[in-house]
Amino acid sequence: MDWQAHARTLATQIVRPESRWFEPLATTPRHTLVPRWWDNIDGQWALQDGAKDPGKWLDVVYSDRTLVTRVGPVHADDAPPGTVLEGLPTSSSTLPGLVIQMFRHAVIDDTSQVLVTTGSGYGTALACQRLGEQRVTTIDIDPGLVATARERLNLLGLRPDMKVCDITGKLPGTYDRIVSTVSVRPVPASWLAALRPGGRLVTTIAGTGLILAADKTEDGGAVGRVTPDPAGFMRTRKGDDYDNPTREVWGKAQHADGDSVSVSRYPLLYVPDSWAVMSMLALDVPGIDHRVHEDGDQRTVWMLHPDGSWARATSGGFLEGPTVHQGGPRRLWDALERIRNRLNREGQLPVYGSRVTITANGETTLSRGGWTVTL
Repeated sequence: MDWQAHARTLATQIVRPESRWFEPLATTPRHTLVPRWWDNIDGQWALQDGAKDPGKWLDVVYSDRTLVTRVGPVHADDAPPGTVLEGLPTSSSTLPGLVIQMFRHAVIDDTSQVLVTTGSGYGTALACQRLGEQRVTTIDIDPGLVATARERLNLLGLRPDMKVCDITGKLPGTYDRIVSTVSVRPVPASWLAALRPGGRLVTTIAGTGLILAADKTEDGGAVGRVTPDPAGFMRTRKGDDYDNPTREVWGKAQHADGDSVSVSRYPLLYVPDSWAVMSMLALDVPGIDHRVHEDGDQRTVWMLHPDGSWARATSGGFLEGPTVHQGGPRRLWDALERIRNRLNREGQLPVYGSRVTITANGETTLSRGGWTVTL
C-alpha cells in the first residue's frame, strides 16, 4: 500500500518542510493505527472498514480530520461488519493538525520528557518520532485502548512507556510537558505535582473551546494564557461510557410548554456553532447538553441541564426571532442572552487571550480586564 505519498501530502498541508514536525507527520503510518472508524451519517454512527476500500481508507486517514474510533463502549475494531449505532464518541484519532497545534503550544524541545494521552496512539507515535520513544509516556483510562495502541505502535518499532491510568488521578512519573487531548475541569492537582520546575501543561477546559497553556511556578501552581485558537476534546470519563444525566429532562423539553415563554431579540443560535459564546456559557453554567433539529426552514435548538433546567427555541427563518420556552430551576436561555448582549455591546468576549492562574491544588481562574471566573 503506497501510503507514504499520502502522509507526505498531509504533512505539507499542516506544517512547512523545515518544521521539526514535518518528518514525524510524513513518516507515521496513521492507517496502521486507525484500520476502522465510525462515520456520523444522519445522526447515527456507521462502521467503516479501511481494508474493504483501501483507496477510501488512504484518502480518509491521511486527511486532516478526526476519526472517531469508539462510540459508547463499542470500539470500531470489535464491531461486526455493517454495524450502525447511536451514542457519544468515547475515543478518537484527533485530527493531525490539532495534535501538532497542541504540541506547539507545549513548546516541546529536544530534551523534554513528555506525557501524552493515548487514544488510537497516533499522537503518541508523532511524539516518539520527534523526541525518541524514551522521552514519551502515554496513558489512557481504558485498558483495551492501551493494549491495542501498544500492539500497533510496536508494529511501527515504537515502544514508549505506556500505562493504564486515570489522568485526573496520580500520574506515573514527573514530566517537563503534559499534553492532554482529553478535556478537564478544573486542571487536576496531580498535574501540578507531576510537572517539573518550569514545566508546561496544555489542555482544554471541558465543555468549552478553550486551549489552556500554563507554566509551573515556584509556589507549585502555574500561570499562562488561553490561546487565541479554539479547539475542543472529549471530556475525561471514569467508565466505558459517559453518563446521560439529561435523559429525563429531554423527555419534558421536547414538546412541553415552558414556565416562561418569550421571543428572542436575536436570530436563533445553536450554541456549539460559536466557540466564544459556547465557552462563556459553559464557564457560567457548566454541564449544558445542546441539541438541534432541522425540518425544512424550521430549526429548533434545545439546552438541557442535569438540574432539570431546559430551554427550547424554534425559528422559521434566519431573520425571525425564535420563540423560546424555558422550564426548571434556571433560565438557561436568559443566561445565553446575557452573553449575547455582552458580545453585541463590546464586540468580543473576554475568554480568548485571558490570563490563567492555577493554584497547587488545581483551582483554575481565568481573567481578562474586569472579568474573572474560577472553575
